[in-house]
This record gives sequence, C-alpha cells and structure tokens, in this order.
Amino acid sequence: MTSFADLGYARVDIDRESRQGLPEVVYAPGKRPAEITGIVTELLSRSTGPVLVTRVEPEVAAQVDVPGGTYHEAARLLVWRPAPAGSFRVCIATAGTSDGPVAAEAEAVASAIGLSTWLVRDIGVAGIHRLLAAREELDQADVVIVVAGMEGALASAVGGLVACPVIAVPTSTGYGAALEGITALLAMLTSCAAGLTVVNIDSGFSAAMAAHRLAHTAARSR
Repeated sequence: MTSFADLGYARVDIDRESRQGLPEVVYAPGKRPAEITGIVTELLSRSTGPVLVTRVEPEVAAQVDVPGGTYHEAARLLVWRPAPAGSFRVCIATAGTSDGPVAAEAEAVASAIGLSTWLVRDIGVAGIHRLLAAREELDQADVVIVVAGMEGALASAVGGLVACPVIAVPTSTGYGAALEGITALLAMLTSCAAGLTVVNIDSGFSAAMAAHRLAHTAARSR
C-alpha cells in the first residue's frame, strides 16, 4: 500500500504518525506558500495529531491559506491542532538572552506536540550562581534542553547536575572565534558530562523532537 501522497511537488509521508506518533513536519524554506498550503491540507486530512510548519517567515505565514492555524512569530512556527500538555516535563534552559530565538523554537515545538514545558532564561556559567539558583527548576524535568552559544559550557554544567537526559543545542551566538556555533558544537560533543545528546546548531526543533522520542518511548513502556 502506498504510504505517501504524491502532490507532484511533494510526496507527503502520510504514514509517519502511525510509525512515530506525529505527522510529518513541514520545513518552510524553499517552499512557496501555495505548496505549504497543499502539504498542510493533505496532512490535516490524513492524520489526527498536530501539524507543524517550521522556519516560516511572517510574510510567508500570512499567505498560507489553511484555516485554524496559529503563528508563533518568535519561534517562526505555524501550528494546527496543537496537542494538550501531557505529563512529560521538558525544561528549556538558555545560557543568555541572545539564545532566546532558538529556545523559543524548542519551547513552541515541544508544547505543540504535547510536552509540558517551561523556560529558564539566562543562567550561563559566566555567573554560575544563576545556574545554581535554578537547580530546583531543572530537577523537576524529565528532560532538560540546554540552549547555549559562546563556548557552550552550560550543557556540561547542567549535565553534571541533573539525572535526567540533557539535550544540548549549540547556537550561533558569539564573537569571531565562536565560529557561528561551531565552537559550542564541538565543546558539547566533547563534554565530560556523560550521556549528553547534541543536536545541530540553532536547531531548537531537533531538540524538541528528540524530547518527543524519549516521551513517546516512555509512554509505550508503561
């Protein structure tokens, strides 16, 4: 049986929800508003869960002609049929205020797919007392998503404090030798905090989806 819908310009994966618990997520860059409209319409008709379009600029979002969607400008995210918050708890922690846009994407995606989320902002290691003051909030999480640029040290520090999985998101925040996130990425990959998961630079979306996989697996094992 065909598990995709051929729209000519896209082959929509209509079987993904049954395999992974969520419909296919649409990546907006490179797609015309009419193409996004067609893909979203197909996904809504073929699935029951939340339908998301990521990295959507405001002028494109305004031209997507599908009723019922909500646009989260800070996260550049369009959402239809957001899931109610479940019991799986995700804390998103940022090293600095400049990491906010990436954290906003992680929080908006995680919330839309049914994870219970909260943000802890500006607890970077340059003021370690700020991190220690947030210890109780971090300890309440089933997963902590750490969003950090510069030297990326916050991920190691959090990874050494909490018992739950830590998903590290390097950001392109920083001056010259930060190399647009490469330095933070390499630092997180070589962290001495065992078991850290690291996703791509500036990809709050990837971190939220990694948290979903953990939540989905945990729910199936109950």
